[in-house]
Amino acid sequence: MKVSILMCTYNGQRFLAEQINSFERQSHFNWSLAISDDGSTDKTLEVVRSCASDWPRERLKIFSGPKKGFAANFLSLTCRAEVQADFYAWSDQDDIWNEDKLETALMWLQSVPEQVPALYCGRTQLISELGIAAGQSPKFSQPPKFANALVQCIGGGNTMVFNHAARELLREAGPHIAIVSHDWWAYQLVSGAKGGVVFYDPHAKTLYRQHKSNLVGSNAGWYARLYRLWMVLHGRFNEWNRKNIRALEVMSHRLDQQSVETLSNFKAARDQPLFPRLAGIRRSGVYRQTIGGNLGLLFAALIRRI
Repeated sequence: MKVSILMCTYNGQRFLAEQINSFERQSHFNWSLAISDDGSTDKTLEVVRSCASDWPRERLKIFSGPKKGFAANFLSLTCRAEVQADFYAWSDQDDIWNEDKLETALMWLQSVPEQVPALYCGRTQLISELGIAAGQSPKFSQPPKFANALVQCIGGGNTMVFNHAARELLREAGPHIAIVSHDWWAYQLVSGAKGGVVFYDPHAKTLYRQHKSNLVGSNAGWYARLYRLWMVLHGRFNEWNRKNIRALEVMSHRLDQQSVETLSNFKAARDQPLFPRLAGIRRSGVYRQTIGGNLGLLFAALIRRI
């Protein structure tokens, strides 16, 4: 089974070679690398070509990104007709993959019928700029379902591997759809699709490097919790929900009936007066993965920032 690794780059020369070297150490060896560079001004592409100098020509494809941010870059690359495989794995430019990452993801993905949209994601091992272990991302235990995906993304894009059916869902939605982030969009779309399934791996297979240039950092720790509270108070969570709802409505014909009802109930409840709002949110069935997360969801509903 062929895997296409979809990597987006932007001024990533510092850590890029380590990530590409971790691809070469994969126990599943049938992979190719597609890169969408968003206008790097450093030696990113020189590093890529140096690392791939002894590869077969067809193993590497390089494209120019849309220069509209990381989410647009990932969607643009994912939707390119020139990239074809059985499975697809999103990759950041500064992480390191465990040797069995692809093999582990494919073991689950190949258990799903090929016509069923399927998405693998999981925890990350946090590392410092120097590659020193710095803890893990939160471990979630509630099932990965659409009612969760509406209000939370449980897996970073750097952990996600998906099948061709899931890729076709993303392509149908298109590269220009207005979404908050590509990984949250994938979780929502696949979990809500007719027959779609999502697997969350509690064992980290990706070393997620934390450094000052991270566009998106880890969601672990008190700083991350305080930042999420700040976002709720300033209406960021409310605007994210509004944007996600609009995008999901565009793809509502691909959602199953339960997901359509969950989405409709959630949308209707958000703008109601207090008690109908709380009742409607409860009726929708949306949930986050932890007690603290659900208390935060309730708080957002109380102050009409959901």
